[in-house]
Amino acid sequence: MARVRVRKGMPSVQLTREEFEKRFRDRFYDPAFQAVDGEIQRLLELAWEGYDRYRKSPRARRAGRGFAEPDFRLPVEWLDTRKAIRQAERRQKDRSSRSRILLINGSSRSDQSCPGEMSKTFRLITMAREVIEKERGFEADLLDLSRLTSEYGRVIYPCKACVSTAMPLCNWPCSCYPNHAMGQVGDWMAEIYPRWAAAHGVMIVCPVNWYQAPSSLKLMIDRLVCADGGNPDPTLTGGKNPVRAKELELKGWHYPKHLAGRLFSVVVHGDAAGVENLRRILTDWLTDIGLIPAGRSALVGSYIGYYEPYATSHDDLDREKDFHQEVRNAAGSLVSAVKLLRRGELKQPDASLTDPRQK
Repeated sequence: MARVRVRKGMPSVQLTREEFEKRFRDRFYDPAFQAVDGEIQRLLELAWEGYDRYRKSPRARRAGRGFAEPDFRLPVEWLDTRKAIRQAERRQKDRSSRSRILLINGSSRSDQSCPGEMSKTFRLITMAREVIEKERGFEADLLDLSRLTSEYGRVIYPCKACVSTAMPLCNWPCSCYPNHAMGQVGDWMAEIYPRWAAAHGVMIVCPVNWYQAPSSLKLMIDRLVCADGGNPDPTLTGGKNPVRAKELELKGWHYPKHLAGRLFSVVVHGDAAGVENLRRILTDWLTDIGLIPAGRSALVGSYIGYYEPYATSHDDLDREKDFHQEVRNAAGSLVSAVKLLRRGELKQPDASLTDPRQK
């Protein structure tokens, strides 16, 4: 086994007391808070102490049965999310449960925020939802990522790339958040992981933003890295111990695919460039984490109002009747594939093969 080394050398990011206070008080910029300045000061003192002592997870409990080190203390929030995922997985595997499609609106645009107008993506995903909900025994779970821009306190924090230190350092579900010392709380991914786990099929509909996925969608994608090889037992690595994680990976890590076997569909739209590239990127990502494309009709990319003014883009979508039908076909193809999968009739030619390059 190679000698384990943990490389250090980046500059400290520890804030001074003065800079911490400035950033903390920026949250109370509204003059209405002046009436409770004394209370804010007391909260500031407590927040500074938690930051300075780095109380990331102030509430923890014994891991318990099923973990390599049952007495190791794990964050209460992580254990609760793990429990929700396991419940969702049991429901997903229950043959008597309704078939569930997770519909993901990957656009950040909303008429509830600065744009002042709904997104074309939301209209398209509504068409898909109608197809799914007409099917007997099916239900649609709409995950609207535009709420990141329009809903108070809704946030997905960025991935910290624990995987690049060692795969077992990345936990399923992610254990990087919440981080109470840093004020990084309310992470939406704690709710999103169980929704992926409960799904039999996933359909992503999104626009192209500068040749790439919208930032709201990309945040979720990056935080789903733990579904592809993530460690479900943080006690194996003593929490976030990079040395133990490296040693564990070098002994031979099995890269579990926690969402493998679900079906997927992708619809990408744009107005000038990048549609095909983004459709391929999303398709490759979903395939890499073990999901199965639901047929050729399930993978759609198209332009709406090619190089036409943004101001009339909804009018352009009104006229794109063929694209409407392609979206409905993508949803219908996903429904058909889920039916086959749950009846045990969806055959994968490579299902019995072992990937020699797991990563």
